[in-house]
Amino acid sequence: MTPSAPPWLLAEVRRARRGEGRERVEATQRVVTALGLSTVCESARCPNRGECFSVRTATFLILGEVCTRGCAFCAVAHGRPAPPAEDEPERLARAVAELGLDHVVVTSVTRDDLPTGGADHFARVVAALRRNCSGVKVELLVPDFAGSDEALTTLVAARPDVLAHNLETVPRLYPKVRQGADYERSLGLLRRAKELDRRLPTKSGLMLGLGETAEEVEAALTDLAGVRCDLLTLGQYLAPSPFHAPVERYVEPEEFSSWREKAKELGFRSVAAAALVRSSYKAPLFFEALE
Repeated sequence: MTPSAPPWLLAEVRRARRGEGRERVEATQRVVTALGLSTVCESARCPNRGECFSVRTATFLILGEVCTRGCAFCAVAHGRPAPPAEDEPERLARAVAELGLDHVVVTSVTRDDLPTGGADHFARVVAALRRNCSGVKVELLVPDFAGSDEALTTLVAARPDVLAHNLETVPRLYPKVRQGADYERSLGLLRRAKELDRRLPTKSGLMLGLGETAEEVEAALTDLAGVRCDLLTLGQYLAPSPFHAPVERYVEPEEFSSWREKAKELGFRSVAAAALVRSSYKAPLFFEALE
């Protein structure tokens, strides 16, 4: 039986959805819509959409809104995607300029149908941002590219300021939660990124509440520390609909605090751990902790 969400968490979700002003939320939405862009904030039904939009930030979703995989935790549609839009990099750079962002997070659906999983498109986005948005920090939150070393080499050569790839959950739950993904492949992507550029900050995240044990979480954190991952996010899994993987447990704030301390002990340079933390939540502040 799925547990009921605790009152403190429901209050947090209401606060985050409301944001800090409807007018500012709508202003951000207008820019995104006018330029024909997608955000993971909307496609993945993120509970922080209102809070982020109200301070004129968004996590842009490139390569379409249809994923070639169907992970049990994710609200993004899956099926057969359309070809990438060639002008998307320039439109995204224009949005970043209009919103006045100094730190932008760019993610994508998984595109197993493309030769390098869309890595070349990511590289074109970084190039467009460098041309049009002087001084912007670029954070890429990428899929696993089916383990392609060519794809990863292309990404690292594009020189993002942060390269993020989420483990999402512990190895035992991958068949249930991340069909088509592989724990060791994801871990290997983060390891290989450091081999290609040891100065490139890497980032990963886990969702808690899917049925993992404390021992499994600690083992995953130890694995991430072992591949020299710099930044870590830990958040509560919230099922986007009754048709997705159910929440097995709601994690109390004290437990998130405990995991934050454990991660710092393991050597992570910056850690965010709380119920509504997501991989790109307050990314600029998170990045500043590295400087």
